[in-house]
Amino acid sequence: MGGVRSIGYAQPDIAFGLYCSDFPFPAPEDGSVYGKRFILLLCVIGWFCPAPGRAQSVLTGPDTHELPDTAKGHLFGDWGGERSKLLEDGVTFDFHSISDNLSNIESQQSERFTSYNRTRGTIDIDLGKLIHAPGYSFHITAAWQTGANLGSYLGLLANPTSLASGNVFRLDSWWFQKQWLKKRVSLRAGQFAGDDTYGNQEFGNSFIFEPLGGPTENLSNTFETFDPPSTPALEIHVVPAPHVYIKSVVLSVDRMPFSNNQTGLVPQFHGPPVSVSEIAFTPGRDATALGQPDNTASRKGYTGVYRIGASYNPARFTVPFSTVPRSGNYLIYAIAGQSIWRADRSADKGLDATLSYDWSPPAINLGYTELTAGLRYNQPLPVPFHNTISVGYVQSGQSSNFLAAKAPAWKIEHGVEFNTLLSVLPMLQLQPLVQYYANVGGGNHRAVVLGFRARIEY
Repeated sequence: MGGVRSIGYAQPDIAFGLYCSDFPFPAPEDGSVYGKRFILLLCVIGWFCPAPGRAQSVLTGPDTHELPDTAKGHLFGDWGGERSKLLEDGVTFDFHSISDNLSNIESQQSERFTSYNRTRGTIDIDLGKLIHAPGYSFHITAAWQTGANLGSYLGLLANPTSLASGNVFRLDSWWFQKQWLKKRVSLRAGQFAGDDTYGNQEFGNSFIFEPLGGPTENLSNTFETFDPPSTPALEIHVVPAPHVYIKSVVLSVDRMPFSNNQTGLVPQFHGPPVSVSEIAFTPGRDATALGQPDNTASRKGYTGVYRIGASYNPARFTVPFSTVPRSGNYLIYAIAGQSIWRADRSADKGLDATLSYDWSPPAINLGYTELTAGLRYNQPLPVPFHNTISVGYVQSGQSSNFLAAKAPAWKIEHGVEFNTLLSVLPMLQLQPLVQYYANVGGGNHRAVVLGFRARIEY
């Protein structure tokens, strides 16, 4: 989550859009009218519809917590009892720092050590507890991140860290949410990113490199928004059966989010809307609880999540070696996560598997397809603290439509990661790793990356 690979197609032409006072995108009739109406709708919903019966942080990817709230510790303790008192009133504070420290010990480029760091603060408020308004809550999060991206230096298609994107200190996302019918219908409105929950890997915190540690990288083909530069959005989530959910979101696209809205304090519209929809089957898990992230509590027993989704951008996109633009671009994806063996059905010790695949039209998109697969062993080591061992694989393909005449064909880039996650202290998590890449960037070279992730809970 957070990183976006540079993509090899031209920026979309202006087709239609919403409205921003200093950057108008004309709609078929009057773009300013549609934009103002959308802003008004968000304000109305935000005023009347704050979200769930129990406040639950929906952090994904590397920001997901490995341990549930009841098990993880905090470097600064319980604030003299204030943290526990606030939790009883429905107010949850979450502060943590993550650092990915990586070095290419073998590659075409000279050896280089890089570090990328993110500090995030999140507040979730259960308004049911705080002001006796059941079904209502509020979420807000901000991030400060900085460092160097080893993937750009090596020319990799699969980014070796799911943290890296822009260096920024910004309000990331906020939303109000309202739930009805025992959480079977939810409406969320505010400022948030599509890849927070659409196309995001189920076991994101168990891997370091981006395709398995966050969202599928090719979602950038449709300019689906990512965090921390989130944009205005509106989402509906429906649970028609205990183990099935359907959800859809409309997001305001921003092709230059880091420069257009540097603080994130004022929602802005800089492009046409992109829509993302997803349907899922959740055997062994309550579909109304899927906002809860993957952690040691949710892994108990034999559970799974099977998702199919699609992202669509109606703008005009240029086609390689052609002056005629093409209307619309889309991406489809399928993601599966399943526990496949448990030493004890009531516990989490055992083996989990994950698999994903995405595809978008190769006539428009350079990075048009990606396959990921992973295995995770929970509690393999006989030590008194939580630990996992994970092995992941990524296959990244590029479209031959972007090759110049007589240029050699691109090869499939293959990436493999092995890591061990160690919760050495309730507030400290270490994750040493090694990654191997073949056919770097679609060429003939290979690379080996060595490093570790460190995480501190404040």
